[in-house]
Amino acid sequence: MGRLRDLAVGTGIPVTFGFMATRAADRLLDFLDEAGAAGGRFIAQTHCRGISVLLSLKTRLPFDLLPAWRELRALPPAEQVQVLADPALRRPYVEAAVRGDYAPWTGVGASARPPDFEGIRVYEHGLPPNPSVADVGRRRGVHPAEAMIDLCVESGGDQLFIQPSLYPQDEEVLLRALRHPRAVMTFSDAGAHLSQIADASIHTHLLGYWVRERQEFSLEEAVRMITFVPGQAWGFADRGLLRTGMAADINVFDPATVGPAVPILVDDLPAGGRRLEQRATGIRATLVNGQVTIRDGERTGANPGRLIRSRVA
Repeated sequence: MGRLRDLAVGTGIPVTFGFMATRAADRLLDFLDEAGAAGGRFIAQTHCRGISVLLSLKTRLPFDLLPAWRELRALPPAEQVQVLADPALRRPYVEAAVRGDYAPWTGVGASARPPDFEGIRVYEHGLPPNPSVADVGRRRGVHPAEAMIDLCVESGGDQLFIQPSLYPQDEEVLLRALRHPRAVMTFSDAGAHLSQIADASIHTHLLGYWVRERQEFSLEEAVRMITFVPGQAWGFADRGLLRTGMAADINVFDPATVGPAVPILVDDLPAGGRRLEQRATGIRATLVNGQVTIRDGERTGANPGRLIRSRVA
């Protein structure tokens, strides 16, 4: 960190990094202030909910780690559902999922890992709370692994599950980071793992959860956090405010209902590639350069946007 501080001070170039609000990372917020006092400019990119991997029968499951599931998982999703829906055929898979030997996780990133059924959530609502797989198992009187399998079958393979991040966020640290003057609420993995992570919705999560549900921020504070603050941080002086002469990039939304919708899996990438599509609730329209590009969730056909670059030398 000292080398990074000296680099920022010596070159005068801002340095930015993604910040996961773990207890161990709390000291990095002090570092922002220390580096600033020394003449270096650092910007922490914060996240308002923690990065989670989304699981499903159509993408990845913890059971992928079990040799007994390997042959089944090689089948098309519809055939997997048929097998798991048959009381006789499903038995060995349920037994393997319940009693299987999940070796210690050695993967990276979004790869499958042993299940924590108390931590894995059933993605029922766009905003918390969502029940854990263990909660569903207790309610149904079955093992959590069987409950997870049943949910996959009942949804035709579409049910999504939220697997917590490798970096569990500490709420106290998170709120400190979101309020820090050298942090920007913008960090997300919105395009690297298209079928497993959906983070473009962190802005509607901020508005729906931290503003409306938790009331930790006023609506005005949150809007400033996701418009003016990132615009200034990245050197875009012509946007981020509703003012004459500024770019007319505007979202029109209802504060009482705005939030993220539950994602769905779609196969619309080139060659039928799969991705998560997550829309929003409560947004009436999106304008780019003064033209309505999306109205009530549907594109209008207008494409007035253009590539923008920072004007900071």
